[in-house]
Amino acid sequence: MKNKITVIIVCYNSVSSIEATLLNVINYQVQRIVIDGGSTDGTLDIVKKYRSYLSYWVSEPDKGIYDAMNKGWERADIDSYILYLGSGDLLIKLPEVSKPLNYDIIAGNVQIGKKFLFQPKVDMRLKLGNTLHHQALLIKKDIHPAPPFNIKFKTYADFDFNQRLYKAGHKISIDPQFESYALEGGLSAHFDSKQSLAVVKSNYGWFYVALAKIYYYMRHEI
Repeated sequence: MKNKITVIIVCYNSVSSIEATLLNVINYQVQRIVIDGGSTDGTLDIVKKYRSYLSYWVSEPDKGIYDAMNKGWERADIDSYILYLGSGDLLIKLPEVSKPLNYDIIAGNVQIGKKFLFQPKVDMRLKLGNTLHHQALLIKKDIHPAPPFNIKFKTYADFDFNQRLYKAGHKISIDPQFESYALEGGLSAHFDSKQSLAVVKSNYGWFYVALAKIYYYMRHEI
C-alpha cells in the first residue's frame, strides 16, 4: 500500500486569503480536505468553487481551531501523512512519501511571512518549546488513528501533540528540502508562555517547566 499526503485546510471567515491556499494545493498530488468553522463572509463561495478538487469539505460551527483540526484528521485516510494549513498558508516543496519510509514524521522549514525562516529542531528543545510548525510537518495517521488534539489547549494543542509523539519515541526526520509558507499573524502569533508551560507540565512535569522558564527568558519570550 502506497502512502499519500493529505492536506487539511482549516479556515473561518477568511475570504481574503482562502483562494490563494486552494489554488496552491491543487498543484500538488495530495488529498485535500477543507474544514470551515461556519464562515459567513463569502469564504464558502470560494471553497465551493474548488470543491471538485476536494476529497471532503464541511462548514459547521466548532469548538475552536483544534476541534476543526480533529475533524480533518478523522476524515483523512489511514495511510496518509497529514499536514495542516491555515488560510493564506502555502506549500512550497513537499517530500516524496509514496515509497516505504523508516520514519513516521517528517519536519521541514516554514517561511513566516517576510520575517524569517523557521527551521525545525528535534532535540532537548522540543521538551521546552514548540520547535515544529504544522505548515511543514507530515505525521503518519496510522501512528495515532484517533483525532489527536486536546482542545483544552486553545493555542498550543499542536505543541502538546508534538511533545507526546516525541515522548513516545516516534522517529522525526528533518528534510531541509521540505518547505512551506505561513501567513503572518494567526492564533499563535503572540507567544503565550502560561499555556506553553502548561503543555510542558502535562507531558514532562515540573522540572521541565523550570527549565522551560529559563529557556523562554534566554529567548526574550518572558
